[in-house]
Amino acid sequence: MTARFCAAVMAFSLAVAAYAGDAHAAYPEQPIKIVVPFTPGGATDTVARLLANKLSGRLGQSVIVENRPGASTVIGADVVARAQPDGYTLLLSGSTTYTVLPALNPSLPYDPVRSFEHVAIVALAPVVLLAQNGLAATTVQEAAALAKQQSSKGGLMYGTFGPGSAPHLAGEMFAEAAGAKMVPVPYKGSAQLITAMIGGEVSLGVDTVSSAAPQVRAGKVRALAVTGEHRVPQMPDVPTFEEAGIPQVSFVGWYALAAPAHTPAPVIDTLNRAVAQIMQDPQVKKAVSDLALEPVFLPGQAFKDRIQKEVQTFSAVAKRAEIKLE
Repeated sequence: MTARFCAAVMAFSLAVAAYAGDAHAAYPEQPIKIVVPFTPGGATDTVARLLANKLSGRLGQSVIVENRPGASTVIGADVVARAQPDGYTLLLSGSTTYTVLPALNPSLPYDPVRSFEHVAIVALAPVVLLAQNGLAATTVQEAAALAKQQSSKGGLMYGTFGPGSAPHLAGEMFAEAAGAKMVPVPYKGSAQLITAMIGGEVSLGVDTVSSAAPQVRAGKVRALAVTGEHRVPQMPDVPTFEEAGIPQVSFVGWYALAAPAHTPAPVIDTLNRAVAQIMQDPQVKKAVSDLALEPVFLPGQAFKDRIQKEVQTFSAVAKRAEIKLE
């Protein structure tokens, strides 16, 4: 009797497992929503819509983008972190959500590692150090020397997009590498930053490559160095910080797709395979490159490893520079 009971239990367990496997194998059976924690029209939104279109074709279900901006991406990220972990609500956001905010604000309603299943990083976004045309520095090494020299006079001023932004962190990395005291000046965006540099309000600025490249080509400002492992196509003559001898300036933004924690592994595997194939599509690569981003495919573990490494790095930068976000 005991043997029969055990056999029955085993048969039932196998049946349940088979049913669950079939259910996951059938994913997706309904439309998928990708939450973007920014307003429509920006680079994050554009990448999300590109992925949504291609995922729809590969998965056989409609994939829609829902913009949930607010609180520096916290609102949208929290919506996904609290969503049903079934693969039908996803998050496409940048490193601001996954590493910058967690490094600067210990009171976030989500954890970048524990609150999500990590599908893939799909694009890298380097930043560029800019110099005012009249600045007596034509290379990043000369700018570093000038910044160090100006430390005793209050510090060289450089433009950022506000406390804790990518330009702020990259600027502080540069200041530390130069052994200099520098003064960050916040602006609402690239247009204001470039105008301030042209007008002589700040000597240096840190901006995204996509926004700065046209201004550099127009001769309004000069580009000294870009972050990342290699030069960018939009500025082929501008060296990387590593080439220029200042590898400590390593901030590179990125965009990645995630799902709520506890989303079943077969679902994540399905998404991972689909995204891997999409990011090999020449049309997709060109579309991402046209945004002045680098198309990549870095799967879940690499995504998670990057989070852990960058949170540690940015926390240390923020502590030294006394950057706090509440």
